[in-house]
Amino acid sequence: MGELMEWPCLDEYEKLVIRMNTPRVVIDNAVCATTTLVKVDSARKHGILLEAVQVLTDLNLSIKKAYISSDGRWFMDVFHVTDLNGNKLTDESVINYIEQSLGCIHHVRSNSFNGLTALELTGTDRLGLLSEVFAVLADLECNVVESKMWTHNGRIASLIYVKDCDSGNPIEDSQKIDRIEGRLRNVLKGDNDIRSAKTSVSLAVTHTERRLHQMMFADRDYEREPIIRSASESPAVTVQNWVERGYSVVNVQCKDRRKLLFDVVCTLTDMQYVVFHATINTAGDKAYLEFYIRHTDGSPISSEAERQRVIQCLQAAIERRASEGVRLELCTEDRRGLLADVTRTFRENGLNVTRAEISTTSEIALNVFYVTDAMGNPADPKIIEAVRQKIGLSNLKVKELPLINHQEAERDEPTVGVGGAVLLSLGSLVRRNLYNLGLIRSHS
Repeated sequence: MGELMEWPCLDEYEKLVIRMNTPRVVIDNAVCATTTLVKVDSARKHGILLEAVQVLTDLNLSIKKAYISSDGRWFMDVFHVTDLNGNKLTDESVINYIEQSLGCIHHVRSNSFNGLTALELTGTDRLGLLSEVFAVLADLECNVVESKMWTHNGRIASLIYVKDCDSGNPIEDSQKIDRIEGRLRNVLKGDNDIRSAKTSVSLAVTHTERRLHQMMFADRDYEREPIIRSASESPAVTVQNWVERGYSVVNVQCKDRRKLLFDVVCTLTDMQYVVFHATINTAGDKAYLEFYIRHTDGSPISSEAERQRVIQCLQAAIERRASEGVRLELCTEDRRGLLADVTRTFRENGLNVTRAEISTTSEIALNVFYVTDAMGNPADPKIIEAVRQKIGLSNLKVKELPLINHQEAERDEPTVGVGGAVLLSLGSLVRRNLYNLGLIRSHS
């Protein structure tokens, strides 16, 4: 009887612990002249650093500096962030959203893709593959609402969110799902795929970009030699053990870009490492990251083979998003078969898509493609212009040419957010965008 009487007390105790462990978030614009400080104090658990970084990168904020430190069961993160234009955060709706999101990062969250069916594809990359994929989906009357596609070391990974063209509902009929999987698998295999192509259909999915990392990792893209050598420098990654303290120390030096910290922390987390301390600094176009890590069981890296694997995996994680090529932005009224037509035009003109972000919002298609020639070299500007003439000069715009005004082009780019809304600025649109993404609820 005494034991039974203790359970209600235990429930109240658990509630108290939860209240005590709710992250404390402070956003400070006074300390630093050039960046906004975002501080998070919380109870430590595996993956919580990734959740915090994810909140900031999903808003396309640049993390200029960061300090991560944990002491026993607690951790403290300090992020120095700016908006798309390199300015401090002043919009109250953005600040409130960050405070609310970071304040509930202990709760499991997933992307809000209600009413859509998720297709996961991995296979061998080749010229025109994306065109064939979208042609199959159009033929099977699947409307592509959102999609992200990465290529790395000759492999491709893509997440495509679709609904039925006619009904607008998610695709749940098992026979149709089997047809979609079979047709896409045949496309991915092609004539000479030395590995098994994979397709799967799901009604639920984790964070899209984290899932792309997981798919590439499972496909072991990090073990393959690149088919085409990148013109940019490879990330410099070193791993050493600090025996006295029982940590493995990971150092990364590479070109700075948005979402860099997310890509690195995502990979460490999914490889079952815990970050106990970290320092992130940027200077000009360079980023310097240092992490003190252990396995989830508390042990450091224990062998040379494991050390080399960590180096390979982190280099791959950084390279996957750093696509070469010309950035093309398509903004036009959405219609059935649009993606199949556009990507077929790319293929017919010898343009290879190395990365893509597809989204639709309010019946408008907002798509970003990075393209090279068939050999992975910069595309001929004359071919780019010919493609633009066919698709529509006002619809398809060149946003970024290799090695020309790179920083200027990146600074003013509209950016596709998580669920596809375009965050043109972190201003008055943000509240509506966050609602559309399903990240906040309407207060009306």
